[in-house]
Amino acid sequence: MNIESIDHIVLTVRDIDATCTFYTRVLGMRVDTFGGGRKALAFGAQKINLHESGREFEPRAERPVPGSADLCFITELPMDDVIAHLAANRVDIIEGPVSRTGALGAMSSVYFRDPDGNLIEVANY
Repeated sequence: MNIESIDHIVLTVRDIDATCTFYTRVLGMRVDTFGGGRKALAFGAQKINLHESGREFEPRAERPVPGSADLCFITELPMDDVIAHLAANRVDIIEGPVSRTGALGAMSSVYFRDPDGNLIEVANY
């Protein structure tokens, strides 16, 4: 087997509407409605399917919990613009900008939290 990419991940959240609002406003993702009203956050060629805590779809992770994810997203936006955008949206940066090593090498990152407390990293190479 030779894995090529990630198609989607699943994020368990307390409030799907609040999550959609945050990810569209702050990260520029788009909401995709599919399969009988389910919601996903789409970006590039990937998506994040959303499960409401306590109402997850089967099969699911063994112990899905809101706030347990640590996600890194890549942007081409210069880091100064990322920081200004986060400030304009009243998102508190908890660390950064800092140097990190990503899948393709050195990158600059900032960290903040989504409404469920998931750690979000936005980086550029």
